[in-house]
Amino acid sequence: MPDPLLSVRDFSVVYDVTPPVEAVKNVSLELQRGEILGLAGESGCGKTTLAYGVQRLLRAPAVITGGSVVFHDASDGDVDINGLSPEQMQRFRWDKVSMVFQGAMNALNPVATIGSQLDDVFVVHRPGMSKQARRRECEELLEIVAVGRERYRSYPHELSGGMRQRVMIAMALALRPQLMVMDEPTTALDVLVQREILRQISELRHEFGFSVIFITHDLPLLLEISDRIAIMREGEIVELAASRDIWERPQHDYTKKLLSSFPRLTGARGVLTR
Repeated sequence: MPDPLLSVRDFSVVYDVTPPVEAVKNVSLELQRGEILGLAGESGCGKTTLAYGVQRLLRAPAVITGGSVVFHDASDGDVDINGLSPEQMQRFRWDKVSMVFQGAMNALNPVATIGSQLDDVFVVHRPGMSKQARRRECEELLEIVAVGRERYRSYPHELSGGMRQRVMIAMALALRPQLMVMDEPTTALDVLVQREILRQISELRHEFGFSVIFITHDLPLLLEISDRIAIMREGEIVELAASRDIWERPQHDYTKKLLSSFPRLTGARGVLTR
């Protein structure tokens, strides 16, 4: 039986410039509880705008022009995200939905320790926690993402790119959210570190039961990690199917072109599609 966590209906975003740009056009999708949903498409197709929009993180000139976003909370029932006040939305983010931003590994404060930056999440969202309890939680998070509790007092420049990215994942995991949105989380990492982080995301998903929206232009990567994949083009979802079906039985011409745009390591030589 389907068990939806997030329901998006006829969601649209326009950038109010001259002329106006329809960045997201009447998008509808459902994210299942515990699912990894990949969101793929070329740069500029609206992937990040959609992800920011459903969390109300967009800034002017972006304007949400229509649609609904309902979060099916495991404990509090259905939540209309568009109807939350700014104060309610601030409490909702990180507690229910967290995000690993694009280029996140460079988002750490260079003059603050890793531990203090993790600690800030609990100071803001769990004000009743003692300093000792916060320290224990931070060290446990560093262990969970395989950075190690000994890095609690380290500064970002003392960590590799992959370790900094793991710290950002730890920060997103801190409050045990039900949904984690990941925007190009492995960009600028070498392929071996990418694979380690992808494996860890999959393991953490199984351990903690959260859902993931994984955004990237790298379709082969999504085929490996995702349960389902949504293909976006010019602000619209043109195909949404199980990963295996996307790989073996793509229906839309654009999906076929995306798949054929990546060279294969084996088989006959073909023409690279652009």
